[in-house]
Amino acid sequence: MMAEAEGLVNTLDNWTVVDKIILSTKTPEKKKIFGKGNFQLLTGKIRGTPGVTAVFVNVDRLSSVSEREFEETWGVKVFDRYSVVLHIFRCNARTKEAKLQISLAEIPLLRSRLKNDMADLDQQGGGARYIGGSGETLYEVQQRLLKERETRIRSALEKLRRKRHLLRSQRKHREFPTVSVLGYTNCGKTTLIKALTGDSGLQPRNQLFATLDVTVHAGQLPSHMTVLYVDTIGFLSQLPHQLIDSFSATLEDIIHSDLLVHVRDVSHPETVNQKANVLNVLRNLQIPHRLLDSMIEVHNKIDLLGSYESSEPCAVLISALQQRGLDELKRAVEQEVVKSTGKQILDLRVNLSSPQLSWLYKEATVQDVQVNAEEGSAVVKVIISAAAHGRYKKLFESR
Repeated sequence: MMAEAEGLVNTLDNWTVVDKIILSTKTPEKKKIFGKGNFQLLTGKIRGTPGVTAVFVNVDRLSSVSEREFEETWGVKVFDRYSVVLHIFRCNARTKEAKLQISLAEIPLLRSRLKNDMADLDQQGGGARYIGGSGETLYEVQQRLLKERETRIRSALEKLRRKRHLLRSQRKHREFPTVSVLGYTNCGKTTLIKALTGDSGLQPRNQLFATLDVTVHAGQLPSHMTVLYVDTIGFLSQLPHQLIDSFSATLEDIIHSDLLVHVRDVSHPETVNQKANVLNVLRNLQIPHRLLDSMIEVHNKIDLLGSYESSEPCAVLISALQQRGLDELKRAVEQEVVKSTGKQILDLRVNLSSPQLSWLYKEATVQDVQVNAEEGSAVVKVIISAAAHGRYKKLFESR
């Protein structure tokens, strides 16, 4: 937990950890989450350490009372896990949807700060003043404006959600299987998708939450079947639930996939705990059992280990950076995609004088054609979708 907290801070430009300490805490709802002795110890450490401009208290959320109390005592800005992760998200957001989701996640933080500001005004005797003739206090006006802002953001996100639904419908109509690549943050998902698809537009970065915008990239399996790989947001232990709620529309892509690929960084010392966290989040998202049962587990970054043998026999061992083990992974993906989508890969003997060959080119994906001119026939390797399978049987049984 300490290493992960330090990693969050180091992800941000110009942020550096100058010192760290582990202390027992009370419940976060208390005014001071530390006991009296620990709080005095921490206060002395902060005041005695040069270069401290902020303190990161690694709990999910600090109450507005605690945050205000700490800042007054220590004289520096205080961050909790929610505000640090949110700041990382804000720095990495690229698309309109990600920026809107972050704006939505900021609302609880703004409400908390507003409460602190009004507490200061109350102490000065100015917190209950009215503005205009509406009878609203300044606090009520600001709360109303925040509510209106939240409504506008949710409305804009709903429009984008409908657009994403339309895009998914179009992909489903064209019968492109969808494979969601997920895992703990910085496990190598984007690097893997780039290796599988050859998409030069993907620029992986070695940092937490480098990917916030779900993107889709086309790749081919050994049978030449086209699949769409979805690059998803990385998971994190103790990720505040409000952030997950804000990105729920984006995470819908996982639920509507044909297959999940869980990428693990097996070089990380906490890889087992990271796996448990990812599986817990997936269960909380109510992912269908068919997806969880068919999920492929990928052990990535084996190049960073001298020798590695997995204790899990079904896992696929790869190095996305060095493009090792990708052929085995593609075969595993193809096998599970064929099961989940009902597609069939067939070798068919076709009479060239019949309309069978032209039908196949129209209704199926033709992979290979071997013509026997003497017999007037051809052996054709095709991928036939579940929807076209019934029509295929009628045509070929009638010949």
